[in-house]
Amino acid sequence: MDDSLTVKIFDDASALATAAAQTIASIASEAVSARGRFTVALSGGGTPRETYMRLAQPPYGETVPWPQTFVFFSDERCVRHDHPESNYRMAQETLLAKVPIPASQIFPILCEHGEESDAAAAGYARALSEVFGLRRGELPRFDLILLGVGIDGHTGSLFPGSPALKEVFRPVVAVHAAAAAIPERITLTYPVLNNAAHVIFLAAGAEKTKVVRSALKEGVLLPAGMVRPANGRLVWMLDRAAAALLGP
Repeated sequence: MDDSLTVKIFDDASALATAAAQTIASIASEAVSARGRFTVALSGGGTPRETYMRLAQPPYGETVPWPQTFVFFSDERCVRHDHPESNYRMAQETLLAKVPIPASQIFPILCEHGEESDAAAAGYARALSEVFGLRRGELPRFDLILLGVGIDGHTGSLFPGSPALKEVFRPVVAVHAAAAAIPERITLTYPVLNNAAHVIFLAAGAEKTKVVRSALKEGVLLPAGMVRPANGRLVWMLDRAAAALLGP
């Protein structure tokens, strides 16, 4: 296993979610103390959902610097924001509607239909450029990017075999994931993921056991294993079920 990453294992999914909330709160406070704001890209998925629910509850609902928080999304399906599979809807219902983040500091990905995907990706790239004050060719540096991992090894909407895996310039791209129930998606790319100050993977459950082992031990063979921040911290937070094949 690569010495540049940290793996943290917790007894169960509940303990994992609590620890993840604590870690996010700490990173947020440090970022605001250092730079006056906290920039984060949220992920969809069951384990992030539990973490967001923790963050909306005491003590985090009151102690995290929400008014200085800027929220983006690591990926999104091209669906309406009230669709059950919308990452924005999940984050809104579990966290964003319950804490005092100004609406102007929440940046959902706007893509309701697949034919809009390229324009939506370009629009999201412009939003990143404006908020981060980027010049041409510069990349945003998030304080934190949260990610999950699918049983096929995908993360965000970076799927095995996708041309998006080879993107080296654009920060956001449209993806057609043929095997997915909702194939048209928008995702942040590796240049952004690997430029973050902190990247945290959240994975729980026995169904993630094999892919966690592969991502951590075989690295670049899976999209999730290709996330390696060049000048940041990478942490995988797992429950015991997901970590069962990692060994001592």
